[in-house]
Amino acid sequence: MKNYIINQINDSAATKKALVENDALVNLLVEVAQACVEVYRKGKKILIAGNGGSAADAQHFAAELVGRYGFDRPSLPSIALTTDTSNLTAIGNDYGYEYVFSRQLEGLGQEGDLFIGISTSGNSQNVINAFISAKDRGITTVALVGRDGGKMAAIADYAIVVPSNATPRIQESHLLIEHMICDIIEKEIFGGGVA
Repeated sequence: MKNYIINQINDSAATKKALVENDALVNLLVEVAQACVEVYRKGKKILIAGNGGSAADAQHFAAELVGRYGFDRPSLPSIALTTDTSNLTAIGNDYGYEYVFSRQLEGLGQEGDLFIGISTSGNSQNVINAFISAKDRGITTVALVGRDGGKMAAIADYAIVVPSNATPRIQESHLLIEHMICDIIEKEIFGGGVA
C-alpha cells in the first residue's frame, strides 16, 4: 500500500510537471489569467460550471473569488451555476439536463462576462450548450479540460487542456490552475501585481 500511495503522488506530480514543461500551455494560462483580470477591471463577472467533481471545482473556484483566496480584499463577482438546486431541477425537468447551464447563462450572463466550463472529458453536453449560449451573448469562454480537449476545446475562446487521460490527475491539475488564476487575479487587482 505504501508503494501505491507513493506512485499516486508521483503520477500527480508528473502531470503537473508536464504542465510547466509545455511553454504554449503556460503562455495560455497567462492569457486566461489576464482575461479574468480584465473582466473584473471592467466591472463584469465570472460564471463557472461543470458536473460531478467539476461542479465541486466550479463552486470552490467561485468561493475563492467571492470570499478570498490569499488575503482580505473586496469581494469579486462570481457565480457557480452548479449551486441553485431549484434552477437545476426546474430547468432539467422542463427543458432537459443538457440545458441546466445554458438556460442560467441566458438569464445571468451579460456581454463582457467570462464563462469557465470545467470537464475532464471536454464532452459534457450541458457545458457545451453553455458555451453556445455564452458566445451568443458576447461572453468570453474558457474550457478547462483534459484528455484531447473534447468538443469543448474546439469551441472555446481559450482551451486549457491538461495532458492526461486519468480523471484524478486532470482534476488535481484543474484545482492547481484554478488556484493560480485566483492568486493572479487577487494580486493584479488588489496586491500590486504578480512579480
